[in-house]
Amino acid sequence: MRKLLLICLALSVMFMFVGVTFAADSSTVNGWVADSKCGAKGANAKGAECTKKCLAAGAKMVVVTDTDQKVLTVDNPDKLKGHEGHHVAVTGDVSGDSIHVNSVKML
Repeated sequence: MRKLLLICLALSVMFMFVGVTFAADSSTVNGWVADSKCGAKGANAKGAECTKKCLAAGAKMVVVTDTDQKVLTVDNPDKLKGHEGHHVAVTGDVSGDSIHVNSVKML
């Protein structure tokens, strides 16, 4: 019985660490909401109208980071609807050159 209790305790601690590790993958990125056609060129306040036109024409929504001008494709663009051409802080899961947005805040 004691051995079973220790095994259950060890498994519980292991699952807790796994859960904390996956929760830590979320990060906040400051940048401009733009489109995949213009990319970093449209990452400013003056590019809002162009961004809206390109998105309507089928371009993908992206976030261009402030720090290194990296272009991150947005997996779920509906979360950023209405923020086209805005300077935002996006919290989400970054994976390679894409981001899954969890929340957005205007800067």
